[in-house]
Amino acid sequence: MSQYWKFTTIGDISEVVTKGTTPTSIGFKFTESGVNFVKVETITPNGQFLPLKFAHIDNDCNEALKRSQLAPDDILFSIAGALGRTAKVTHEILPANTNQALAIIRLKQSDQVMPEFILRTLSSGMLIKQIETQRGGVAQQNLSLAQVKNFQIPLPPLPEQKQIVAILDEAFEGIDRAIANTEKNLANSREIFESYLKAIFTQKRNGWVEKKLGDISEVQSGGTPSRSKLEYWSGETAWYSSGELNNLYTIAPERNITDKGLENSNAKLFPKGSLLIGMYDTAALKMSILDRKAAFNQAIAGVKPNEKIDLIFILHAINFVKPEILSLRRGVRQKNLSLQKIKDIILAIPELQEQKRVVQQLAAMRKETQRLETIYRQKIAALKELKQSILHKAFTGELTVRLRSSTTADSTKNAKEAIAA
Repeated sequence: MSQYWKFTTIGDISEVVTKGTTPTSIGFKFTESGVNFVKVETITPNGQFLPLKFAHIDNDCNEALKRSQLAPDDILFSIAGALGRTAKVTHEILPANTNQALAIIRLKQSDQVMPEFILRTLSSGMLIKQIETQRGGVAQQNLSLAQVKNFQIPLPPLPEQKQIVAILDEAFEGIDRAIANTEKNLANSREIFESYLKAIFTQKRNGWVEKKLGDISEVQSGGTPSRSKLEYWSGETAWYSSGELNNLYTIAPERNITDKGLENSNAKLFPKGSLLIGMYDTAALKMSILDRKAAFNQAIAGVKPNEKIDLIFILHAINFVKPEILSLRRGVRQKNLSLQKIKDIILAIPELQEQKRVVQQLAAMRKETQRLETIYRQKIAALKELKQSILHKAFTGELTVRLRSSTTADSTKNAKEAIAA
């Protein structure tokens, strides 16, 4: 780091470091419109606001929360939840207020400190690393205002601050654009499988016959042995709850039951290859194929295999009519599907050979889409790592060490070379 750089603290360069509170804790309610109320989840990881996600408060509440009224150029730094998320307040979102999860950093008026440089410093994650270092590498879920004020940051001369911000803005614009495009490709790759599934089950050929699920297989709900009787648990029989579904195949369950537990409950032993369908909290209509013989609780409907059906085909067929099935849910506190509604699900079923052919096609398509998803996730991770690498160079002086005697034009060129080095 250059001899021209010095260290300072957020507290030393700030007029105020404070935070807000939750309106309901002081007797106010959120409103449909009014003053914008900013929360951590309304700030994106790259520092953008999401106005459509803002909550709102009225003017009286805003006045009561005067300490946390936001002003132009305030820097917001999340100190709870997603730690280290940052954003600079702009005129467009004002009037606005915030809660206790966001620290408000209002810098002193100074011709030696560039707010955008401080914003970039905070977004580099240096504060979180400092806190973890102080705690011996242990992650911390919440930060205090005192910790934020004492956070040490490098402060180069103003010309270098401007250079660093200009370089980072240019570099990050391209990286953020690449990340956004890759995320769009990732979403599209997921939609490919859904489109393929829809095409198969929409363009069904001759020989596909509509049948109720209960007419083509035995469908039963499960049961739960008494949890207070230790002799019913820790046996050799797998026992699933609905929360453990949602993979194509089940994984090892959290609990096993004994033969005595089976005998003294409504739990039933189903064979490997059975289809399990969650009946409660069915927003996602969770399903899995048993990879072992097992029992399950009363929140699951089990479908037994037979020689006329391929239950992986049935799983895909149910996914195709999922919106129609979900519309049948009932319940106020907890949406659910009754066992009878599960049995009454109507599916278009071809002969077994055709079922197996469809399953093979969908498996091949799933494999390809998963391959694409892996590639896109790896690319997104690499781009984010690149951002962190550039930030590290910026705030250790590597980015501008060769720029001090250069012209502005040469500085930009040399900076890009420094990034690539």
